[in-house]
Parts: sequence; C-alpha cells; structure tokens
Amino acid sequence: MSRQVRIRLHLWLENGGSMIFGMGRVQLLDMIERHGSLRKAASAMGMSYRAAWCKLRATEKALGISLVEVPGPKRDGCRLTADGAYLRDVFRQWFAAVENCALTQAENLLPWPVTGFLDEHEDLKPLQASPLPRDSSESPP
Repeated sequence: MSRQVRIRLHLWLENGGSMIFGMGRVQLLDMIERHGSLRKAASAMGMSYRAAWCKLRATEKALGISLVEVPGPKRDGCRLTADGAYLRDVFRQWFAAVENCALTQAENLLPWPVTGFLDEHEDLKPLQASPLPRDSSESPP
C-alpha cells in the first residue's frame, strides 16, 4: 500500500488579531467575478449574503481599500475593483510560492511521497507565475 501524504497550509492575513484575508475570501472574490453578484456568490459558496458582506467589509476596513464596486443601479450586481482583483491574485501567488517551498522541504525530509493542496485544487492556482505589476495610482502603498 502506498502512503501518499498531502501537505496542508493555512495562510491568512491578520490585523489586530482578526483574520482579514485568506483562501476563503479568494474563493468569494472568484465567485463574485463569476456570478457578478455578491448574493449569487454567497449562495454558490453555501453562505448567507450577510456573512459574505461582513467578510468583505472587514477586509476593506482593515486594509483601507474597496474590493468590490456596484457599476450601476443597486440591483445590477457588483464586480471586483482593481484592488480586489490585485489582492486576490497576489494572495494566490503568495500561497502557491509558500506551498511550493513547503512541498520541497517535505519531499526532502519525509520518507513518503507528498503532494500539495493546490495539486488537487486547480481552480485556486495562480494564473501567473510572476508577481503582478502594481500601479501605485490604483493600489494602496
């Protein structure tokens, strides 16, 4: 019997002891982009609209940026801001880089074959290998 071991990492950003951004919020922003609506995104993730809204607002307040915007009348849904897309994409890249480092160390130290979380979650892998350029006029310092 083969012993396949998968490493798992829990990475997130905190502010004042509170979690403000992690892989769950990456997924929420992905769902907003896919569905064009916070309500539909929350439903697709099995959470209430209020829970999704509170998570976004907590991140926005802590970081001083807007993650989503309403392009027209209130009922027309929402879309990611440039800051929201940037944070999501660089967090995804950071997660992949840290997991890759941890996976390399696990392969060198553990006697079993190992895989990473992202090996089984293609949808969460970064779309680019290099860091995104940052436009200082649109992103926080």
